[in-house]
Amino acid sequence: MWLFNSSIGRKVVMSVTGVALILFLTFHGCMNIVALFSGEAYNMICELLGANWYAVVATLGLAALAVIHIVYAFILTAQNRTARGNNRYDVATTVNAGKVEWASKNMLVLGIIICLGLLLHLFNFWWNMMFAELTGMETSLSPADGFGWIKETFSNPVFVVLYIVWLVALWFHLSHGFWSAMQTFGWSGKVWLKRWMCIGNIYVTLLILAFLVVVLAFAFGCAPSLCCDGAAADCCQQAVDCCKDAATCGK
Repeated sequence: MWLFNSSIGRKVVMSVTGVALILFLTFHGCMNIVALFSGEAYNMICELLGANWYAVVATLGLAALAVIHIVYAFILTAQNRTARGNNRYDVATTVNAGKVEWASKNMLVLGIIICLGLLLHLFNFWWNMMFAELTGMETSLSPADGFGWIKETFSNPVFVVLYIVWLVALWFHLSHGFWSAMQTFGWSGKVWLKRWMCIGNIYVTLLILAFLVVVLAFAFGCAPSLCCDGAAADCCQQAVDCCKDAATCGK
């Protein structure tokens, strides 16, 4: 099939899988924002998306998309290096000097950083949540306690720094990949290419900020949900004290 045997077909596969992964990241980013304001609501979502059959199927589908995207990225990179040699970045240089040119020249390096960050993310969350629930593996927190895993992960400064590096790499990768996908689909001309670049930069920046805000808010302990949880705990403790000693509570 031309999707697998031709250069254009491979670029289409790369673009389709890339856009699908961006849509998933959008959902994931919106879900993470919930954790900023309510740990209980976030855990309800985690329970809904736990080890249910539809969540497992969706996870396998996402894994397939990611693997296809990564494999085709390596194939296209090797193909471009062979076909164009030192001139393989001429198009990127002419359409937009600076950030896009740098991202174009370093897409493989950015991809490797993103893959390593993905493995770290899977270890911190998927391994301790969905995998633990499926296998019955013992963990320090409940597999459904996504809010607890967020707090534990980002209380570690090393993980915070690694996630920031990962998110910066994602920003460069996605900001280039967004308009590149539109170009592959044939939805860009001289005018629309610049528009897609602008739209892509805005969209990707907001998307990455959604993740970054969560990381930093929990790292510095200033997430509103942390304050609410503390207040709720105090209220519960006061209620217990009142039940133990009604006279003291009345005073």
